[in-house]
Amino acid sequence: MELKELRGKSADELKAHMVELQKEQFSLRMQKATGQLAKTHDVRRVRREIARVNTLLGTKQ
Repeated sequence: MELKELRGKSADELKAHMVELQKEQFSLRMQKATGQLAKTHDVRRVRREIARVNTLLGTKQ
Protein backbone atom coordinates (compact mmCIF):
# COMPACT_ATOMS: atom_id res chain seq x y z
CA MET A 1 0.00 0.00 0.00
CA GLU A 2 1.31 3.43 -0.84
CA LEU A 3 2.18 6.01 1.77
CA LYS A 4 -0.53 8.40 0.53
CA GLU A 5 -3.18 5.75 1.10
CA LEU A 6 -1.85 5.01 4.57
CA ARG A 7 -1.85 8.69 5.55
CA GLY A 8 -5.53 8.91 4.64
CA LYS A 9 -6.50 6.20 7.11
CA SER A 10 -7.55 6.77 10.70
CA ALA A 11 -5.63 5.36 13.66
CA ASP A 12 -8.13 2.50 14.07
CA GLU A 13 -7.82 1.56 10.41
CA LEU A 14 -4.03 1.62 10.69
CA LYS A 15 -4.16 -0.68 13.71
CA ALA A 16 -6.37 -3.11 11.80
CA HIS A 17 -3.97 -2.99 8.85
CA MET A 18 -1.09 -3.64 11.25
CA VAL A 19 -2.78 -6.82 12.50
CA GLU A 20 -3.20 -8.03 8.91
CA LEU A 21 0.45 -7.30 8.16
CA GLN A 22 1.62 -9.16 11.25
CA LYS A 23 -0.44 -12.19 10.24
CA GLU A 24 1.06 -12.04 6.76
CA GLN A 25 4.56 -11.73 8.22
CA PHE A 26 3.98 -14.77 10.41
CA SER A 27 2.74 -16.75 7.42
CA LEU A 28 5.79 -15.77 5.39
CA ARG A 29 8.12 -16.77 8.24
CA MET A 30 6.47 -20.19 8.43
CA GLN A 31 6.77 -20.62 4.66
CA LYS A 32 10.45 -19.69 4.86
CA ALA A 33 11.07 -22.18 7.67
CA THR A 34 9.45 -25.03 5.75
CA GLY A 35 11.16 -24.10 2.48
CA GLN A 36 7.94 -23.19 0.67
CA LEU A 37 8.60 -19.47 0.26
CA ALA A 38 8.81 -18.67 -3.45
CA LYS A 39 8.89 -14.86 -3.32
CA THR A 40 11.59 -13.97 -0.81
CA HIS A 41 11.15 -10.24 -1.46
CA ASP A 42 7.73 -10.32 0.22
CA VAL A 43 9.37 -10.66 3.64
CA ARG A 44 11.20 -7.38 3.15
CA ARG A 45 8.12 -5.63 1.73
CA VAL A 46 5.94 -6.61 4.70
CA ARG A 47 8.61 -5.66 7.23
CA ARG A 48 8.96 -2.20 5.68
CA GLU A 49 5.22 -1.65 5.49
CA ILE A 50 4.93 -2.54 9.20
CA ALA A 51 7.56 0.10 9.91
CA ARG A 52 5.63 2.68 7.85
CA VAL A 53 2.40 1.96 9.72
CA ASN A 54 4.19 2.16 13.08
CA THR A 55 5.64 5.53 12.11
CA LEU A 56 2.25 6.88 11.07
CA LEU A 57 0.63 5.60 14.25
CA GLY A 58 3.27 7.44 16.26
CA THR A 59 2.63 10.70 14.47
CA LYS A 60 -1.16 10.43 14.80
CA GLN A 61 -1.03 10.02 18.57
